[in-house]
Amino acid sequence: MDIVLRNNLILIRTEFDTLNTHWMKEFLNHHSRGMLFLEKAVLVFRNETLSEIREEFIKKLSRHHAEVHDYEHEFFLRSMLKYGTQPIKIELDKLEDPEVVKVNLYAYDKHTVLISLDYPNSWVLSYMRSQLEVYVERGTDMSLVVDVSDYKAKARLERTLNKRHILHYQIQYIYDNKFMSKLYSDFANYSFGDLCKDVEEEENKKFYMVLECPIGASQDALKKSYKKLAKVYHPDKIIHESPHMITHYTQKFQLLQEAYEALRIVS
Repeated sequence: MDIVLRNNLILIRTEFDTLNTHWMKEFLNHHSRGMLFLEKAVLVFRNETLSEIREEFIKKLSRHHAEVHDYEHEFFLRSMLKYGTQPIKIELDKLEDPEVVKVNLYAYDKHTVLISLDYPNSWVLSYMRSQLEVYVERGTDMSLVVDVSDYKAKARLERTLNKRHILHYQIQYIYDNKFMSKLYSDFANYSFGDLCKDVEEEENKKFYMVLECPIGASQDALKKSYKKLAKVYHPDKIIHESPHMITHYTQKFQLLQEAYEALRIVS
């Protein structure tokens, strides 16, 4: 494990086993709604209501780091606590063979979907929550009940399920033949693409605007604009301590990812 104290964040590079320690998972579970999933990493933003939990996590992190590197941790701990308002980025220092996680999908009816795991996995469930938060009705450490009453919610669910890799995990979705027929029971003769065509076209117009590209822009143009804007709004670029700026950069970066993913699939 290595810890780097930067001006704008605390960077933790570690192996996957450390991510699954009890104290690490407990901290991340508390912050599941304030995490941004990046490639090989997650970014955890400060939550004022969880300041005590954050401080306790930093203390445990400092002790663990000191044990690994065999030194006294008190001085380093004082330095880390000074970064109490900064985001914490936890990054895998190497990729191992992915572990397959089965995620079960069940439609109660056209309005409600149950997403469940065979065993608790805070990483996969946190990703699901981060993407579907506004539609989640209730949940446990192994399941989420999602309201998909409108087509926008169904489209969000599909985009969420399009992502098959979360850090160390490869997601395998399991559902029966009745899943689609229940979910789209009012439109049995239509595919999802036909059903949501008008809605998707409206959303796509918005996505082109987000990426600052003309409607119908080529894949190369979309990719070039996405990379340019992602560099500007990447959370690593945050140099302000203002919660307003942190929120702004996070929302903008998430929207850029959503827009590029949607248009890349459409094209």
